[in-house]
Amino acid sequence: FRLHGSTAEEPHILLECDSSVLDSIQKHLKLYKIRRKVTITPCPELSLWAVIPGEQPGDTTSLPKRADQALLLTPDPRTEVMGWRLIAKKGANLSEIIPGSQIGDVQDYHRHRYKQGIPEGVEDLPPGIALPLESNLAFMNGISFTKGCYIGQELTARTHHMGVIRKRLLPVRFPGPLPGTGIPAGTDILTESGKRAGKYRAGGGELGIALLRLAHVNEPLCITLAGDRLRLSASTPQWWPKAAAK
Repeated sequence: FRLHGSTAEEPHILLECDSSVLDSIQKHLKLYKIRRKVTITPCPELSLWAVIPGEQPGDTTSLPKRADQALLLTPDPRTEVMGWRLIAKKGANLSEIIPGSQIGDVQDYHRHRYKQGIPEGVEDLPPGIALPLESNLAFMNGISFTKGCYIGQELTARTHHMGVIRKRLLPVRFPGPLPGTGIPAGTDILTESGKRAGKYRAGGGELGIALLRLAHVNEPLCITLAGDRLRLSASTPQWWPKAAAK
């Protein structure tokens, strides 16, 4: 997020990241600053909130235009169904920032994004494994096809322009709550005939996200766990571009 109002001001950029990889991200950014006068520091005094929309996602009229206690209150750049991102000082009074809001817990947020098929963090997007296009980042303002060089640009641009993407991250649902131990990341997802359809990434309760071959999305699917066969179903998110759902 850009915190400076104009190009005349000193640039201040706020990056939101998975807290479990904070140290490695700082090392990575410092590696590429290359003698530039750039200061990279964490902001432990700030807290991040997700403001999940109600019946009409994207309707910003229900939010205050200026909130003095909020450092940042802006639509989630990924998709309207994810509502808004709110960054404020720790201890800020959220009921004053967004009157009438109800405070949930982090599991409410994860359930919402898994239901929408939104990946986030290193569990859903394992470094060195997850590919940008298979992870639907092109649908979420996560890839530029016009900017200069970046690592992986050739593969990403070529795949995009060829239009052949056989696997994508999709929301999955089980008929009931999962065993207490959960499902290990990378567990194979199979068709009824035993053919590999993809791999499970992460989830909570009866919801999750998985990398699946699009050819098997509408088929009955299952996972074998501790000798038991668990059935699951996949779906195509409604917020995707219409052409992508085909």
